[in-house]
Amino acid sequence: GHTTGPSLNNDKLYKFAYSAEVYVDQVKASLQKSAGYRISSGVDVNLLWRNPDNDDDQLIKITIRDVQVENVNERPAAKNIFKGKSTEKIIGKEYLEALQRPIVLELVRGKVKNFYSHQNEPGFTQNIKRGLASLFQLQLHSGATREVDISGKCNTTYHVRQDQVTKIKALDSCEIEKQGFTSHNQILDVSTKATSATIYVLEDGFIKSIKAEENYVLLLNSRRKTGAKIVSKQRLELKSVQAGPGLIAGKQVASVIKTLDSSYVAVPLVAEPVKSECKKCPSLSEHWQSIREHMYPEKLPEAQAARSFLSFIQNIRKATKEEILQIIRSENKELLPQVMDAVTSAQTPASLEAVLEFLDFKDASTSTLQERFLYACGFASHPSEILLKSLTAKFKGDIANEEIRETLVIVMGALIRKLCDREGCKLPAVVEAKRLILSRLEKAKKDDNVRMYLLALKNALLPEAIPLLLKYAESEEGHISNVAATALQRYDPSFLTKEVKETMNRIYHQNRKVHEKTVRTTAAAIILNSNPSYMEVKNILLSIGELPLEMSKYMLSMIQDIVQFEMPSSKTVRQVLKDMRAHNYDRFSKMGSSSAYSGYITRGPDVSSTYSLDILYSGSGILRRSNMNIRIFDRNAELHASQVVIEAQGLESIIAATPDEGEENLDSFAGMSAILFDIQLRPVTFFQGYADLMSKMFSATGDPINVVKGLILLTDYSQEIQLQSGPRASMEFLGSLAIDISGGMEFSLWYRESKTNVKNRVAMFVAGNTEVDSFFIKTGMETTLEVETTLDFISTVQFSQYPFLVCLQMDRVESPFRRYVTKYESLPSGRRYTARRGKAELLAGNEYPLHQENSNMCRKVFGAKSDSSSNWF
Repeated sequence: GHTTGPSLNNDKLYKFAYSAEVYVDQVKASLQKSAGYRISSGVDVNLLWRNPDNDDDQLIKITIRDVQVENVNERPAAKNIFKGKSTEKIIGKEYLEALQRPIVLELVRGKVKNFYSHQNEPGFTQNIKRGLASLFQLQLHSGATREVDISGKCNTTYHVRQDQVTKIKALDSCEIEKQGFTSHNQILDVSTKATSATIYVLEDGFIKSIKAEENYVLLLNSRRKTGAKIVSKQRLELKSVQAGPGLIAGKQVASVIKTLDSSYVAVPLVAEPVKSECKKCPSLSEHWQSIREHMYPEKLPEAQAARSFLSFIQNIRKATKEEILQIIRSENKELLPQVMDAVTSAQTPASLEAVLEFLDFKDASTSTLQERFLYACGFASHPSEILLKSLTAKFKGDIANEEIRETLVIVMGALIRKLCDREGCKLPAVVEAKRLILSRLEKAKKDDNVRMYLLALKNALLPEAIPLLLKYAESEEGHISNVAATALQRYDPSFLTKEVKETMNRIYHQNRKVHEKTVRTTAAAIILNSNPSYMEVKNILLSIGELPLEMSKYMLSMIQDIVQFEMPSSKTVRQVLKDMRAHNYDRFSKMGSSSAYSGYITRGPDVSSTYSLDILYSGSGILRRSNMNIRIFDRNAELHASQVVIEAQGLESIIAATPDEGEENLDSFAGMSAILFDIQLRPVTFFQGYADLMSKMFSATGDPINVVKGLILLTDYSQEIQLQSGPRASMEFLGSLAIDISGGMEFSLWYRESKTNVKNRVAMFVAGNTEVDSFFIKTGMETTLEVETTLDFISTVQFSQYPFLVCLQMDRVESPFRRYVTKYESLPSGRRYTARRGKAELLAGNEYPLHQENSNMCRKVFGAKSDSSSNWF
């Protein structure tokens, strides 16, 4: 009774029954129908040597024998992949021999000091033995400690009650070589939880039984019903104690081991990483040929394209630079952009090297591919420092196409933010890229260059850029002040200091100079969104009567939206509205057609999504700005899924109207700017200048201009897990989006009518694969979700009278939604068991109600249209 660890009796052979089970299933499913397998065997344990100077230092020999492999759940013969196969056939003769070779443990006070095994033994069998050896490690007094076992060096807590010991291992604390990555945004990522507990029952100072259980649970944050779990159980039960071999004499452990068997060496108890080779996997080019037909541009907004894109990425991640280049160099122009999306999204050193070798930025003819490469870099789920370094080098070199140069620096801004979000702000490549953008902005003379660097800062969101953005927002005009103001709008309110709010108030109230309506309304939105004071809100409300008509109407609409949609500043706004000087009929009965409105697209238990739609007109009835936003958020995070802004200015001359105050000198311009998954894209110009406008107007077809088209990897989660019973597990979740956003603006002088149309066509595909890999069997579960939908946003304006008629429509078509779960067990010979369940449903289409005033207006517009022929031009 004087040992502090379990103690074996001399000359005895302890015979145990051992089993290790693995289950893979959906999170809430019972284990009776899970995929998995069981390894069971006998285990013989005997004492080899006890240190003459320290009773607590013992060498024990552990031998595995009579190995069986079977189903973890009862299966009919037809579904049993092990039926009619001997253990030797399933595991392989050489592996079975290795598994049954004994191991030796040196236990000091119950902890494994040394683990002796044969050198050059297969990693898989060595890990199974490590899993068994780790069970013999325990301490006989309560308390917390850090100890090393198969899972690595982990925080472990022991609770001891008489002859029962409970060991709790904190798996998230384990130090072990980890492989894998997570997605950049929490909403698109995966949550995991892991637990491990072992219960020991002791008898006569040694182990009577052990029960160990380890659980890994993985949930998709955006849809927590979708997930997977792995359960690993181990059992060791004492069956009998017989007379056994005697002890080996000796003073030192080394000499005892040598006497026993000279081929024994001390190996680490921590698992070694192993992966079984894929024998019948297709090559990259064979795989590409099998999915190629789904990747044509016209097929992009279909779920099959998104599915093929994911499987292609998974194969590219295993490929060499040469294999990747072979496909890029041999593919046609129609398919190359999609190949570029996939190769860049794979984010391996080989894929980046292949793309950079293929693309020549000095060649303007491949600008479409260059742009697809750059946007895929911007959407990268876990960008590396090397990627940013490569792009910075390209930016410093020659670039034939000016638009590519602009896209490149905008994407560099996005990568700076993603690396900073992962504590990479001090990496040399990030410091260099930040310095480059900030210093070049200060030196820039041409408006186009200034705008380009401001757009990069709109993605980078650097705290140190705020003073520069304030300077450009207040002292410049047109595009420049607009981009600077909307960049400030993207910062978290915690960064918006007193100085920012003072500048925004000066811009809104025009204290120093006259500003355009678009910049003033952005400044007001920033003030109202960043915890405004009572006086700030009151001053904005008091200004409403003094503003140009359309701007008054817009500001009123914005205030009403804040109150109705319960935004952070709703409380302060309500307090101010109690003051009759600020809230009276004169102010709140302004005519006009501008509006701001927010609503829910979906409200779910895991995530909700909202849309906001605001439209600002000039006094003459021509659109100044329409802004459509979709945001997704859960309890802790937010994602700006998309924004489409259509802007026009200086168009009054066409209909011989008077421009608004402060807008007399604006050049004719219309264009579109988009944000997609928190990344500002390069704005698209419809026309610039009066001559360009007239030529486009007379040749206008109203055909939409494509803003974004491509494949984006949204969810990108991959983790390798070492199970304590020996096998390796991998948990993967990938989600992709095939997207096609187009926008158009039509204009009819004859009917005095204009129309803007933004069409968002998307297909989303999510695939999860959870697999446990023991060299002789793979078992796992695949989960897939797919949805296809289209969201249309149309605004029609008739400016033949004042107030002009505006009708906004936002529709979602009915959308097919499919989900499948497949569980499988397979042997290397090709024998396989699968069970598949699925569900397909049609999500009803929806016309979003927007506000009552809009519904009334649409009736008038479409009532008037049916009276006259609605031919354009």
